[in-house]
Amino acid sequence: MNNKNSVKLLGFYGSDEVIACSAWTSTSRDLTDEKKGRIPKLLEMLWKDGHHTPFEKGSVHFLVNSEIASHIHLLKHRISSANAESARYKELKDDKYYLPEDWLNLEESNENCLAGESISAYNWAGVLEEYTKQGNELYHRCLDELTPILGRKRAKESARFFKTYNSQIECDISFNMRSFANFQNLRNDEHAQKEIREIAQEMLELVENIDGNPFKHTLSMMKKYKQKMVEQY
Repeated sequence: MNNKNSVKLLGFYGSDEVIACSAWTSTSRDLTDEKKGRIPKLLEMLWKDGHHTPFEKGSVHFLVNSEIASHIHLLKHRISSANAESARYKELKDDKYYLPEDWLNLEESNENCLAGESISAYNWAGVLEEYTKQGNELYHRCLDELTPILGRKRAKESARFFKTYNSQIECDISFNMRSFANFQNLRNDEHAQKEIREIAQEMLELVENIDGNPFKHTLSMMKKYKQKMVEQY
């Protein structure tokens, strides 16, 4: 099983030019070669001075497969739109889960192994994996046995309590570029949890590598005025 989180760029709307035209609506949206050459300075002025509304005219759209802890981080950002797999409405049959890579060589003392003596390699990643598998087994057993008693709906929404925090679900999420900046400021940061930081970094790299680099100057301003954006929220 691939226990890693993953990010896929599904699409995007807009560009530096679209954002600039939004800002120029108050005067003239007509684009000349001279005005196109002024776009980088215009975007920097808007960003620096806190005029961030035009940046909401660009958006990026991702499909993220992550553990529940990172999914919760994704949900905490304003002006983002998210839909995800729901254990309330369907049985999670794939039993996807995440194992921290930095746990792989960390030995467990064996004295109080919560997951039992069946673990072949006593390291914390192995303990977590065994614990997760036990939770998944109980989830399916509970769902099967409670369905005829409580009904399928209640059985599904309550059996999920056996699912562990490292269970992975798929999330369809989009950000406008103003909200994307907020997300990057907070989550693509050394103080953020490792898993959500890696997701944020992968998102940024995907946007930077869109053919034609349509958000080149917007991304540059995001990085240059990172602290300024943090203070605005």
